[in-house]
Amino acid sequence: MNPKTLPQLLLRNALAFGTRDAIREHKYGIWQSYTWQDYLEQVRRFALGLHKLGFRRGDKLAVIGDNRPRLYGAMLAAQSLGGVSLGVYQDSIQKEIGYVLTHSDARFVVAEDVEQVDKLLEVRADLSHVERVIYEDPKGLETNKDPWLVPYSEVQTLGDAAHQADPELFDRELAQGKGSDIAIFSYTSGTTGMPKGAMLSHDNLLVSAAQVVQAEGWKPSDEMLARYPMAWIGDFTISVSGAMQAGLCINCPESQESVQRDYREIGPTIVFAPPRSWETYLTLVQVRMQEADWIKRRLYEACMGVAQRVEALRQQGRTVPLHLRVLNRMGDGLVRAPLRDLLGLTRVRYAYTGGAPLGPDVFNYFRALGVNLKQLYGLTESCAACVFQPDGEANAETVGRPLPGVEVKIADDGEILLRGGMVFRGYYKNEEAMAKTVDREGWLASGDAGFIDRSGHLKVIDRAKDVSRLRNGTLFAPQYLENKLKFSSYIQEAVAVGVGREYVGALVNIDLDSLENWAERQGIAYTGYQDLSQNPEVYELIHREIQRINESLARDPELAGAQIRRFLILNKELDADDGEITRTRKLRRTVIAERYHRLIESLYTGAQSVDTEIVVTYEDGRRATIRGQVRVWDVDPGPGQPALRRTA
Repeated sequence: MNPKTLPQLLLRNALAFGTRDAIREHKYGIWQSYTWQDYLEQVRRFALGLHKLGFRRGDKLAVIGDNRPRLYGAMLAAQSLGGVSLGVYQDSIQKEIGYVLTHSDARFVVAEDVEQVDKLLEVRADLSHVERVIYEDPKGLETNKDPWLVPYSEVQTLGDAAHQADPELFDRELAQGKGSDIAIFSYTSGTTGMPKGAMLSHDNLLVSAAQVVQAEGWKPSDEMLARYPMAWIGDFTISVSGAMQAGLCINCPESQESVQRDYREIGPTIVFAPPRSWETYLTLVQVRMQEADWIKRRLYEACMGVAQRVEALRQQGRTVPLHLRVLNRMGDGLVRAPLRDLLGLTRVRYAYTGGAPLGPDVFNYFRALGVNLKQLYGLTESCAACVFQPDGEANAETVGRPLPGVEVKIADDGEILLRGGMVFRGYYKNEEAMAKTVDREGWLASGDAGFIDRSGHLKVIDRAKDVSRLRNGTLFAPQYLENKLKFSSYIQEAVAVGVGREYVGALVNIDLDSLENWAERQGIAYTGYQDLSQNPEVYELIHREIQRINESLARDPELAGAQIRRFLILNKELDADDGEITRTRKLRRTVIAERYHRLIESLYTGAQSVDTEIVVTYEDGRRATIRGQVRVWDVDPGPGQPALRRTA
């Protein structure tokens, strides 16, 4: 058969792979496996139950919760009936949930547990179009008598009755599906405004997944862990489209806290993680090494030093001398292999990063560690990946070549344009935005600035609107500087500022886990994040980290003038609940510029401290005010750096 939709592809896999494992779930301490036949049966039962409740072609179904087989199954069930599915970020606050469900016209919502149900109940008055909330985990809802709330199992029971009454119903509905049907709404990050609902068809998703699977050689024997939000296009493309195209098995962890253990138990062969995860892994290793004794630290530094020299030569296309190859192999057995085992990356064939830029230092570190880490580039509007790095061509400075069937060109103003079968069908209820994003020839405007180098690789500089210059003409690419800062195990998030200014300043979020460990070793007492962030010894530590970064910038003639000259440490973490970052941890620069205007100005006035009063929002909607004093520090100037010029 020639599947035209994702549910039709599921049917093909059930026929082709039968009793092979399709998806697993870690629950109650054990892995529960579902074969391809089980997967299809779960989808069939739920789809027919939805049909019994009135779900029809073109209707929308939303899911909210962690990665769970039955939530993935619910999305495919809606698509089996010709409907549209969409994910809602499980850590969304009520206002965000209400916006997405209202904007998407969702008639049905599948919620994982009582926590998500409670959020929906709090915004119920705004969800008059939502006819049923179906909950997957009944714990805490056993006494529920509200007809608006329906157990998942009850919907399946309805499906069983519908199947008995009409055994051909599911097959008829499935056969009506067309590749041009809209399969999912994937909401954008909303870095510059309200999220937009990108409409992606089955054709879009199948083409995009097939391009990656064929180019990279994914196999039915491969294993992956599904641990990133189901609302993120990267997860749906990999965990649903890609997994079904390759016929491989997806594993759902019990919780975010168990992920590291689950990685080690499953030993995935394919790993996909956004930059923040790789930065977290790096911090974990760095903290472990800081706790190690002197001999282990020296051995680690020596072995990783050799490995990084070898990786640099490989990326430059140069021959690695025999003595370095021998030392590198020894270092792998002594240091790098145990570290890969610690991270659960021992069996990895392919590791990918995407969704946002990954700093070159972090990328090169994992390549040197022996992880086949490669960059993918794409947008929500292009079903995620459309540019990749073939084996042997991984490079920290580029994102690779277009996948087969994808065209890339650079506009006159430097913006990256994309074209191919993966380009979305439009924004739901927003034709005006679509007209600005895709031209009449089908070119998708990425919003990123970049160029194609001599080897045919695409290099992304930054978001086109964010690339600018300092007052002295020096190129200012904030993401590049922010990624440099986040290579430090002590810095969780950073915001570089400087457009039209004399020099670059930075707002820093400390990594609390790493700093708590450091503070304990230093004998520093503190009462919480706010207290620790303003400790003078912490400022001195971050100062040294920034000086190290400035030294690397000084070696680049184009960026030497972009060294960071002043910084401050925010006394609260940038938070998606406060609208400062997106759910995928992208900076909302406009919000940050408005909310922290006084702090940003202090970087250029010579102030040594600033009184702050910031309103924070908790996940349950409650608000509180954080008051405190934030220190502002100068960074010692490097060679050739002019003295700081203050603004009056």
